Amino acid sequence: MTNKYERTIVTSALPYVNNVPHLGTTVCVISTDVYSRYLKSKGEEVISVCGTDEHGTTAEVKALEEGLTPKQLVDKYFKIHKKIYEWFNCEFDCFGRTSSKENKEVSIDIFNKLEKNNFIIENTLQQPFCNKCNKFLSDRYVEGTCPHCKYEEARGDQCESCGKLLNATELKNPKCKICNQTPIIKDTKHLFIDLPKIEPELKKWIKEQEKNWSENAKTLTNAWLKEGLKQRCITRDLKWGIKVPKEGYETKVFYSWFDAPIGYIGITKECRKDWKDLWHSPKKTRLVQFMGKDNIPFHTILFPAFLIGAKDNYTLLNGLSVNEYLNYETGKFSKSRGEGIFGDDAINSGIKADAFRYYILINRPETADTTFTWEDFQQKINNELVANLGNLVNRTVVFLNKFFEGTLPEGKIDPIFTQKIKQEYKKVETRLDNIQLKDALKQVMAISKIGNQYFQEKEPWKTKDPIALLTLANLTKDLAILIQPFLPKTAESIFRQLNINPQLWEDLGKDIIKPGHKINKHELLFKKLDDKEINEFKERFKGKKEENKKQTDEFILDLKVAKVIDVQDHPDADKLYVLQIDLGKEKRQIVAGMKPYYTKEKIKGKNIVVVTNLEPAKLRGELSQGMLLAGEDGKEVILVSAEKSSPGDQVSQGSKINKSQIKYDDFSKLKLVVKEKKVYADNEILKTEQEEITCDVKDGTKIR
Repeated sequence: MTNKYERTIVTSALPYVNNVPHLGTTVCVISTDVYSRYLKSKGEEVISVCGTDEHGTTAEVKALEEGLTPKQLVDKYFKIHKKIYEWFNCEFDCFGRTSSKENKEVSIDIFNKLEKNNFIIENTLQQPFCNKCNKFLSDRYVEGTCPHCKYEEARGDQCESCGKLLNATELKNPKCKICNQTPIIKDTKHLFIDLPKIEPELKKWIKEQEKNWSENAKTLTNAWLKEGLKQRCITRDLKWGIKVPKEGYETKVFYSWFDAPIGYIGITKECRKDWKDLWHSPKKTRLVQFMGKDNIPFHTILFPAFLIGAKDNYTLLNGLSVNEYLNYETGKFSKSRGEGIFGDDAINSGIKADAFRYYILINRPETADTTFTWEDFQQKINNELVANLGNLVNRTVVFLNKFFEGTLPEGKIDPIFTQKIKQEYKKVETRLDNIQLKDALKQVMAISKIGNQYFQEKEPWKTKDPIALLTLANLTKDLAILIQPFLPKTAESIFRQLNINPQLWEDLGKDIIKPGHKINKHELLFKKLDDKEINEFKERFKGKKEENKKQTDEFILDLKVAKVIDVQDHPDADKLYVLQIDLGKEKRQIVAGMKPYYTKEKIKGKNIVVVTNLEPAKLRGELSQGMLLAGEDGKEVILVSAEKSSPGDQVSQGSKINKSQIKYDDFSKLKLVVKEKKVYADNEILKTEQEEITCDVKDGTKIR
């Protein structure tokens, strides 16, 4: 990719701040850093931009889970994300937030211009509405089965399995994310962007630019165009977000995918006074964007449509590099299950950040999903970083210190070898220009291998050949330049060992290290990972599901801890109580036949265990929304207890939890029994994260 522009803005997709980022999240963040460092090394003016996507239902849902306000949540995770990317040695010129006042200003300005240019229309939208929660369910507040690929946990805005963007009403078997009830469909008024009206100009622009995009981006974008663009809703019935500046829409906010890509501009405005010149100069500024494949349509269709429709001479996307997914060896990354490597895990692992950077980049999922495995990680570190790159640097520096007291001998560099190796350098540059990061790194490692072969052929330990040693010292310098975009701390160490200032791309192939130059002592670049360490890491990050032999099975009961907050006599049944219970995020009513065994006072305030996905039923005219668990040994009935846990805590035996509704017959087929006061389901102990579930009855008592 040639550069005819005066400067380049390079952006990374903005990660959601609803959790700690895992290694898969870092792929496009690190890729952005690599490309930015490369351009800067070549002397180009670069503005690298990253930050956090903070609005929308992802933040609201997570805030509910953590008992925080959305603002408190995003403040918390912004700091975590920033710390982790800094640890991975990612340096951004602008790192900001979509919740900033600057992004609000830019988003509203673009909206106003779209409306002025007649690209905003009002329409009625059918949207899921939860009667129990008394609210419209925007995108991620509702989950169900994807109508396209049948993935059963598709979100209301997009299916992460097939990548299709969805409207929540398209989902099959939808469920409210908050209370798991089936929502109804109601009409609500919203604002839409008129994509069909912008489509002719958008198509023309895509045709001009797509040659600079990765193949997966071209394929998905053209599939969208082939289907024909539709009006797309840009507002949502939420509280957390940028308020819509239009009469009649005071209670709505912009859909996060509207203000999130605009966030690149807002973040630049946060930290650059010249932001307007950068983002309103398409002839002078090139825009290169990195992202995961699930972000393609937002950047090739929607974001450009906003900017084209604003008619404000915006800088538009030129280069686009889209990665596929990096998965973990046991499945998807899951912080709740302890499965996979997350940023905080990497920091605490004792392994250098550059080792993780190397593995992510050498396995960068450019055309297909790749999988992190600990055996492959060990192999790449030991056989490539340690035995190849580390070995060449170590041998050269140690040898010069041991036999020449760290001083380069008199002589000249090998002209034949230098001329040949310069051709190899050119291959790295070509691949980086074309944003082929993985192939470029492979080429750097191939050059290091050539250096090791040269060392072996020249046998300086025998000959003390000054030509070979000067050549190897300058080759080591060149390797530091080549590796710097990929492994910045490693490059720093090599320059420090060679006792020279950090060099730039233009210094490749130059014999900067002259006879008489004094180098420093050797520093270990990387250490080998032994089998014991790898096995410990595998065990630590395999996830909780490995504890259960039946990990592929689904536990049919959705059991939760509930606190009894009120007990009343059933109006039409002598043996029944009507209980009001607190499940943390919701309150319910259940009917239980506990009157012969417990007084009201003894039940009220207790932490019990409730089957929350049992089909609701009316018992003698009173609605029961679940069933408590108790042990019955023929003489007495004792409540199943979870006194150390909190209302809403999940109770499980290690398997995936079934969230679908079940009938009483399904429950009755399950074997629940007490052994040594502990409750077992299918021979596995029921537990929360705080405790094992107990029932004070004799062994063998069945739970009902």
